Amino acid sequence: MPGPLLETLKGANLATRPVWLMRQAGRYLPEYRALRADKGGFLELVYDSEAAAEITLQPIRRFGFDGAILFSDILIVPHAMGQNLQFLAGEGPHLSPRLLDAALDTLVAVPERLLAIYDTVARVRGALGPETTLLGFAGSPWTVATYMVAGEGSRDQHETRALAYRDPAAFQAIIDAIVEVTIDYLSGQVAAGAEGLQLFDSWAGTLAPAEFERWVIAPNARIVAAMKERHPEIPVIGFPKGAGEKLPAYARETGVDAVGIDETIDPLWAAANLPEGLPVQGNLDPLLLLAGGDMLETRACAVLDAFADRPHVFNLGHGIGQFTPIAHVERLLDVVRNWKR
Repeated sequence: MPGPLLETLKGANLATRPVWLMRQAGRYLPEYRALRADKGGFLELVYDSEAAAEITLQPIRRFGFDGAILFSDILIVPHAMGQNLQFLAGEGPHLSPRLLDAALDTLVAVPERLLAIYDTVARVRGALGPETTLLGFAGSPWTVATYMVAGEGSRDQHETRALAYRDPAAFQAIIDAIVEVTIDYLSGQVAAGAEGLQLFDSWAGTLAPAEFERWVIAPNARIVAAMKERHPEIPVIGFPKGAGEKLPAYARETGVDAVGIDETIDPLWAAANLPEGLPVQGNLDPLLLLAGGDMLETRACAVLDAFADRPHVFNLGHGIGQFTPIAHVERLLDVVRNWKR
């Protein structure tokens, strides 16, 4: 019997909404901070399958979320494609050589870097009960490409956007390479035990409409089609952060089974404009969860009410912040679990 999250992603409109939170395994949890202090840096944790599995399970033990999401990072794909990856304190991730300075075909793939991730998935699936859905994930090609090209994150991805305009054929080759690795990577996660998948497109909101069609919708559609061919029973959630009014086209044209919406989207607008019956995930502002207070309950109920007539997975509009009080998460879960359609 599938858990409520998996049922919802497959189209069931349940009276009580399943809930999980993006970045639910992380620095706001004292047990995570203790393990990280013992084990070392972020990347070391990702590649330590025993530690990564433990981190994935920590929020399930504490809160009983309906979904567990793999503890890993979207930049594991470029690392497996041959770029060097470092997480520097206070600076975030750095990839080298950046593809502004080096040709794609100079990278030497290291596919064995994916094996530890599959081991983590298998360990977590073995530890979870059937009521908890295990989600694997990958970064969507546009977002991954922004890091590969520039070597690091940026506010508006101007270097990558400029390259895509200046040399669309070269940039298409980068996107195509990411798509192929991502398809195999997600398939490996499914083979190891993932029951659903999420595609994170964190920087989708910086693209003009035509570029959004080419660099966000088209490559995600290829990934989803491949997943449907290889694993037709596995639902795929697409999360194009910042898509705004382009969200309905993304939902229709990518073929995703569910669409995640960020906190900038009016849930009533989303409910009215997204394809009828499509499961939706989201979209409470993470800063509201940090702030707490009566508005937390009011806004959470507003999200729940907006999506009452379609399948809905309650979640945040982006990742939970590291300074979010545990008590605020507990209050939110109480609201969601006591709401009835």
